[in-house]
Amino acid sequence: MSKSIQRALARRKNGEKGFTLIELLVVVIIIGILAAIAIPVFLNQRKGAWKSSVESDVNNAITAVESAAQANNGSYGFLAATGVKLEATGKTGDAAVSPGKVGDETFTASDDNTITVIPDGTTGYKVTGENKNLAGSKWVTYTYKSADGSKTWDPGK
Repeated sequence: MSKSIQRALARRKNGEKGFTLIELLVVVIIIGILAAIAIPVFLNQRKGAWKSSVESDVNNAITAVESAAQANNGSYGFLAATGVKLEATGKTGDAAVSPGKVGDETFTASDDNTITVIPDGTTGYKVTGENKNLAGSKWVTYTYKSADGSKTWDPGK
C-alpha cells in the first residue's frame, strides 16, 4: 500500500497531471448537496410568484370595480344587475383568455389565474382570486372584501 502511494506521488512529481477518483467524487458530492439545497428554494420562489400574480390580478379587479362605481355615481348596484358573479380566467395551456367586464371596465387575469367579483349586499363586493398551480398548497384563495377593506389568503376548500 505504501509503495503504491509512493509511486502515485512519484508520477505526480514527473509531471503527470489530473484529478484522482476521490477528488472527482468529492466534487460530485458537493454539487449534489448544493442542488438538494437549491431545488426546494427555487420551488418556493415559484409559489411566491404565483401568489403575487393572484394578488396583482385581484388589485386590478378592485380598480375596475371602483372605476365602474365612479361612473355609476359611487353605486355598486351594477354588480347585482349583471348577475351573480363576474369572472376572468387567464389562459391555461392553449385555452383562450376570458376577460372580466365590470360596467365599462375590463380586467384580464394572468395565466392560470381565476378572478371572481361577487356582489356583497347592496353596498359592497367581494373579489376572490385563485391560481391553479397553488391547488393543494397551504394558501389557495386570495380574498378582498370591500366592507372592511381586508385582504386575506384562505386555505383550500
